[in-house]
Amino acid sequence: MKEVIKEAVEIYIKKLQEEGKLKKCELPVIEIERPKDVSYGDWTTNIGFVGSKFFGISPFDITKIISDNLEIDGITSIDAIGGYINFTLSQNSTKEILQKVCEEGDEYGKSNIWEGKNIMVEYTDPNPFKVFHIGHLMPNVIGESIASLFEFSGAEVFRVNYQGDVGLHVAKALWGIKDKIQNFPQDKDSLSEKTRFLGECYALGAKKYEEDDFIKSEIIKINKSIYNESDDSLMKLYTKGRKWSLEHFEEIYELLGTKFDHYFFESETWRVGKKIVEENIGKVFEESEGAIIFDGDKYGLHKRVFISKEGLTTYEAKDIGLAELKKDYNDSDIMISVTAVEQKPYFEVIFKALELLDVAYKGKFEHVSHGLLQLKSGKMSSRTGNVISGESLLKEAKEIARKKVQEKLSEDVKDESVDIVAVAGIKFSILKQSLEKNIIYDNEQALSFEGDSGPYLQYTYARIQSVLRKAELANIEINFDSFSNNTLNIERLFSVFPEKVIISTREQAPHHVANYLLDLAHEFNSYYANNKIISNESSSSYKLAVAKATGHILKNGLGVLGIKTLDVM
Repeated sequence: MKEVIKEAVEIYIKKLQEEGKLKKCELPVIEIERPKDVSYGDWTTNIGFVGSKFFGISPFDITKIISDNLEIDGITSIDAIGGYINFTLSQNSTKEILQKVCEEGDEYGKSNIWEGKNIMVEYTDPNPFKVFHIGHLMPNVIGESIASLFEFSGAEVFRVNYQGDVGLHVAKALWGIKDKIQNFPQDKDSLSEKTRFLGECYALGAKKYEEDDFIKSEIIKINKSIYNESDDSLMKLYTKGRKWSLEHFEEIYELLGTKFDHYFFESETWRVGKKIVEENIGKVFEESEGAIIFDGDKYGLHKRVFISKEGLTTYEAKDIGLAELKKDYNDSDIMISVTAVEQKPYFEVIFKALELLDVAYKGKFEHVSHGLLQLKSGKMSSRTGNVISGESLLKEAKEIARKKVQEKLSEDVKDESVDIVAVAGIKFSILKQSLEKNIIYDNEQALSFEGDSGPYLQYTYARIQSVLRKAELANIEINFDSFSNNTLNIERLFSVFPEKVIISTREQAPHHVANYLLDLAHEFNSYYANNKIISNESSSSYKLAVAKATGHILKNGLGVLGIKTLDVM
């Protein structure tokens, strides 16, 4: 309909120009958008403001001239308000959309826009031997939503995870393990106890690395030994610690609802990256003070070391190797990496180096950046041990979720339902705002059933399912012809959902869908408070259709955000 309106306005303007009612000139760019308030209609254009300098008359005169006799099929009213023209769908059009939502159900909002495209999304990327802290929740939640959006829009999606199982952080942890070997966990101990021990050892090793030059040299030796696999006793500790970390990560991924298609590891990428860098010295890379660097200054970027003077690959060289391994795994059309916004300059250098290595890489790699997830206590550091683990945040969220659900329903609730509500609270808090903004996370707000939260949307969905069950018991069936009053505001929102999915996918910005769902839920709950849906009136079957359509969209919308729904809460 957006394109229909745009074309109709353009044709009508040309007609007015031919009739001498508007000055003949180049046409202004006509933008058709959704109004911020649905009470203004379904579509709007600011043609009056943008056209004023073209036609040489006031915005008000332009919109009045255009709207007076303009007619568009499917549009019931065309109203000039200042420099805007608002368009309202006819009731027949809204009814058709309502019927479409109810009939398509779980398919409503899907498209084939990205059909035939392979999209690889790399996200989460925790480091074994370090705590999976709340900062890792950000890329996990965002990456899962971006992957789901592309799938919903027809693409074949590959979810991948790049985990740093070698490097200086591992050497620091192993030094700490050797220092605290008397406290080494037993096989019978829980994974949480084992990974907590690893985190403590890493914090100790990181501290000593900064404070003691001798220990620093020992850690550097350990690092080389891990790369070369030259110390059997050390490798046994390494293998066990790596296994603990990866198993613990899987527990967290399962709770968050993420299942990866493939894992990449730095223990694989460094060899590939080192070979590529060394083979391209004098072409893309150059030697500098014993190290091998990429001189980004030549391209308006900055210099970065790819192989250190000790001969060890840095993160940069590993990312070159990662790109090659990604291509071998699936040469996707777009390869997205989700990391913190502070890594933007880093990725600009990596992408430029890749482009120079192989022109086929140009435009293939994209970086989605996000802000920090913080608690009220401030920023965390795994180096100092001042970190909030993702596990502990999820545990606290589950405790609060259980309490709030019990307060709402006055009854016990299943553990699985509590998990789903807790994860929804965390995920929606992250996804409802622009990704690059920092988040000060608060469990009470995130898990509120009254606020703009994931649980609020879940509760609205569950309320609708309860209504549908009651209607079935009362033998009330949906009838799209049983209601003839004016179009409801909530009905106007139904056609907006597919557009929000398209925008969120194209911009890789899930907040467009998230905030739309809040508008939809607010509108439905207002409608629900003022209308009795289950009744003996003939309009009940139409009201039921409105409820059912809202439920479908809430479920589909939460689905592309990576959030599960509950039929009963």
